[in-house]
Amino acid sequence: MSVVELTSIEEIDSFIEINPLSMLYVSQEDCNVCHAIYPKLKTMLKLYPKLALARVNASQVEETTGRFLIFSVPTILIFLDGREYLREGRFVQFEQLKKQLQLLSDEV
Repeated sequence: MSVVELTSIEEIDSFIEINPLSMLYVSQEDCNVCHAIYPKLKTMLKLYPKLALARVNASQVEETTGRFLIFSVPTILIFLDGREYLREGRFVQFEQLKKQLQLLSDEV
């Protein structure tokens, strides 16, 4: 699975717009939880080839937190046809996330 690193709010908007099923992984450099969850998430996402994944460093793209109302990292935002469909923050429930992703993958 390839991951796109997004570095501006315009890139984020474009990514969400062009991918029918997309995920933003919002993290920060100094976040240990972010670094621990990310490899597990990437491995899990191999099961969902229709899902486009992008990573955003909230410290570099500060507008992200305000635009998407992010209060803690990591935050996972899943978009279906440009609209936020699901949000997971800080403590990701991977089993629930898998079930939701399977339902979404079947729809796309």
